[in-house]
Amino acid sequence: MTDEKNKPEAEEPAEAAENLAESLSEEPASQGEAQDAAAAGPDIAALQAENADLKDRLLRAAAEMENTRKRAEREKQDAARYANASFARDMLEVSDNLRRALATLKEDERNAAADSLKAMIEGVEMTDRQLAAIFERHNIREITPKPGERFDPNHHEAMFEVPGTEHPTGSVVHVLEAGYKIGDRLLRAARVGVAKNEDGAQNGGKVDTTA
Repeated sequence: MTDEKNKPEAEEPAEAAENLAESLSEEPASQGEAQDAAAAGPDIAALQAENADLKDRLLRAAAEMENTRKRAEREKQDAARYANASFARDMLEVSDNLRRALATLKEDERNAAADSLKAMIEGVEMTDRQLAAIFERHNIREITPKPGERFDPNHHEAMFEVPGTEHPTGSVVHVLEAGYKIGDRLLRAARVGVAKNEDGAQNGGKVDTTA
């Protein structure tokens, strides 16, 4: 009977040992999971950073592609708009020569000219008008400043100065040759003479011929 009473007491240490072994065997697993979680944390952060970097680079690439597309479209439009700029610049000399020829004719000489010569003069005038109409049709505009207009270095070229005029210093007093623009681009600056008075400081100061 004494043995039967002591038997349960002998089993208790065995159960305790078994429980201890189980707890010891489970502890490394828990530590391993914790270490895996700790190790996974930096990897996730690195992936997020890499993803953000890739997204930023993709956005930059997309923006650059859009800028390139717009630039190409603008250059294409400019090429079409100004394709005839060189030809138009050469044609300006033709227009200048026609106008010079007409300007040399005095009214009395024209009236006294023979009919054949009058017909030739009228033909030159008609050609000049047609050329002006062609310029207008191709968006080529004439630049002819009026006397007293302020000198504009972006559209005018000062060829000489004229002292003692009624116009303020730095203003246009004479136009030698008209200027021209095609669209927003200058083909040729108007060649002008500008006023230079003794009281230039009061009437506008020194002529500024810089753009």
